[in-house]
Amino acid sequence: MMKNSSLGTGALVGALLTAPLMAVMYLADQLAGLPFVPFDLFDWMTRVLPGPVITFGIETMINTLTRLGIDVADTAKLAEHAIAVLQFFLGGVLAGAVFYAVAKARQTRPDWMVSLVTGALYGLPQIAISLVAGGTSLHPLINLAWLLALFLGWGTAFKWIYARLEWVRPRPEAIEAAEARSVQAIDRRQFLILLGTSAATITVVGSSLAAVLARAERRRGEQTLQDTVAHSISGDERPPFPNANDPLSPAPGTRPEYTPLKDFYKVFIRSEPTVIDGSTWVLPITGLVDNQLMLTLDDLRQRYPRRDQYVTISCISGRVGTNLISTTLWSGASLKEVLAEAKVQQAARYLNITSGDGFHETISLELIEADERLMLCYDWDGYPLPVDHGFPLRVWIPDRYGMKQPKWITAMEVTDQYKPGFWVERRWDELAQVKATSVIDTVAVDAVIQDGERRLVPVGGIAFAGARQISKVELRVDGGPWEAAQLRSPFSETTWVIWRYDWPFQEGRHIVEVRCAEGDGTPQIEATSEAHPSGATGIHRKEANL
Repeated sequence: MMKNSSLGTGALVGALLTAPLMAVMYLADQLAGLPFVPFDLFDWMTRVLPGPVITFGIETMINTLTRLGIDVADTAKLAEHAIAVLQFFLGGVLAGAVFYAVAKARQTRPDWMVSLVTGALYGLPQIAISLVAGGTSLHPLINLAWLLALFLGWGTAFKWIYARLEWVRPRPEAIEAAEARSVQAIDRRQFLILLGTSAATITVVGSSLAAVLARAERRRGEQTLQDTVAHSISGDERPPFPNANDPLSPAPGTRPEYTPLKDFYKVFIRSEPTVIDGSTWVLPITGLVDNQLMLTLDDLRQRYPRRDQYVTISCISGRVGTNLISTTLWSGASLKEVLAEAKVQQAARYLNITSGDGFHETISLELIEADERLMLCYDWDGYPLPVDHGFPLRVWIPDRYGMKQPKWITAMEVTDQYKPGFWVERRWDELAQVKATSVIDTVAVDAVIQDGERRLVPVGGIAFAGARQISKVELRVDGGPWEAAQLRSPFSETTWVIWRYDWPFQEGRHIVEVRCAEGDGTPQIEATSEAHPSGATGIHRKEANL
C-alpha cells in the first residue's frame, strides 16, 4: 500500500541530501584535492555559454553588488561561488522532486536497481562535466571513482528515504484507518526531523572543517613561496617610494597609494585560482623560433636582467568609480629579451600565450619589439606572485586592461596566425586600452581644516590613464566652475596619481564631481558608457552632507 506524496516532499528530500553532499565534496577537495562539482559545473557553463550571455551575467552581478553598496573587489568572487553552490543545490532539489514523483507514479517497491538508476541519472552528466572542466591534479580514474561513489550514495540514500516515507507494510484490518493515519503522520514527521538534523549536522561540520583547512592551506602555500624563493624587498629593506619626498599628503580616507597584496583586486575565469607546482613548472617557448626554449623559474630569474616597475592595473569590467584597480611593484624579465634568445623567425607575427586555467591571449610581436617594458612577471612587492594572482608567471602589457594579461602562464607559441583572446572571443574589445578615469575616494567631512577664517574640507582620490599619465585633475561642486586639484607625484609613468582638493566648507547637501586629463592634455571621456565592450566612461560624482 502506498501513501500520498507530493513534489514538495521530493524537493525536501533532494535538499536534505544535496546539502551534505556538497559539504562532503568540499571537505574532500580540501583534504585530498578531489573535485568540487559545483565549481566545475559553473566553470564549464562560463565556457560553453554564448559570450553575450556571460557578459550579461557579469554585468548583472556587478550592477547588483554596486546597487547594494557592496564592495565588488571583495565580494565578486564570493558571489560567483554562491551562484555555483546555489545552482548545484537547486539541481539536487529538482532531481529529488522529479525522481520522487516518478517513483510514486510507478507504484513499485523501491529496490537497489532504483538506487543505481537514480544515482546514475543524477550524477553521470555532472561527473562527465567535472572530469572535463575540473582543475584537480589527481588522476581522472581517482576522480571518477570518487564521484561515482558519491552520486551512487546519493541514489541509495534517496531510495532508502523514499521507502521509509512512502512504502508501508500492510497493517491488521483491526486498526482503524484514522488511527493508522495519525500514527503514520507522527512517524513521518519524526523521521523528517531526524533526517533534517542529520543533514544539517553533516553540512555544518563538513563545510566548517573544510573552510578551516582551506585557510590553513592558503597560509602554508603563501609562506612556502616566500620561504623557498629569495625575495628582494621586504620589511625594513624596502627602499623609499619614488615620491617619498613629495610634500602633498593624500586627503584622509583616500585609498592607499600602494595596495597591500591582501587587498589587491582578484579576477580569474575559474571559480578557484589555478594552483601550479613551481618546482616542476617549465615554460616552453615554441613555434616560429630557431631556438626553442624550456625555461624554469630559476632561468627567468638568473638568465635575464631583473626589471622592476611600479604598475597600476585595472579590470575592464569596473564601473566609473571602480575599486577593481590596484598598484604594486612588478618584477620580472623583459619579454623582448626572452624572445630575442629564442630567435624569432622573420615570418612570425604573434605570440600566443596559454594559461593553466584555460585562458589564452595573443600579443603582437610588433608591440613587444616596440615596448621593452612588456614583462614576464614573477614577483609582486618583492615576493613570488601570490597563487591568487598568477603564480608562477604572468605577463604585463602597459596601457591595457587586465583582460589582456594572462596569469598562470604555462606555454608560449610564436606564430604567423592571429588567434582572438579568451575575452575577445566573448565579444570584449580587441585592443582593451585603458580609458582615462578619475575617482573621488573621500569627502573628509570629519577632517575639516581651519585656514584662517576659512574652513576647508579635504577631498581626494585617484586618477589613472594607463601608461599615458595624468596632467591635471579638476573638481566642481553642484555644477559650478571646474577647479584644479593638487597632484601628488606618481610612483611611475604607469601608476595612478593621487589628487587632493581642499574645498571651502559650505553647509548643506552637495554633489562633488571630478574629471581628469591625460599627460598630453587629452580630456577624460565625460559621456557615460557601460563597461562592455571596451571599458566604462563617464564622470564620477559623490554626495556630501555637511
